[in-house]
Amino acid sequence: MLELNFGQILEEHSEHLLRIAYYYTKNLHAAEDIVQDVFIKYSKSNYKEQGQLRAYLTKITINKSKDYLKSWAYRKIQLQEHLPIIPFLQKDRVIQKELQSTIGETILSLSLKYREVIILYYYEELNTTKIASLLQIPESTVRTRHRRALEKLRPVLSKEWEELYGQ
Repeated sequence: MLELNFGQILEEHSEHLLRIAYYYTKNLHAAEDIVQDVFIKYSKSNYKEQGQLRAYLTKITINKSKDYLKSWAYRKIQLQEHLPIIPFLQKDRVIQKELQSTIGETILSLSLKYREVIILYYYEELNTTKIASLLQIPESTVRTRHRRALEKLRPVLSKEWEELYGQ
């Protein structure tokens, strides 16, 4: 099997991992730190390429994002959120593109349990079985969360559809 060097792996997966981390944390700087930690962990691991590198890096990113959401630093940021925030002078082009989307904004407004199912299903193109395995929850729970997330997205989706195609 062709062995990729670290630079190629970084180039190929960083944008994808940044998007996932951002959808979990809703914070560009935290997402960048998480992706950096993922690649540091990968570089120190003895991972043998078996055609599953993307899934491996995604799993690490999801776990680190969840750890961040449980951390003291995140809770401290939440407490300070009421203070005025200086807008970012420069945003990553991937994140900026997502923020411009009404659908992207609505996805970010979903609670984490719904947001992660939508991300994994539509962005990662994973099926219910794989999502259940990745999140370590029953398949029925994945289907329920997916249905409820779509119910919350439906008003926005129908509005977008109407704007694009008329009625």
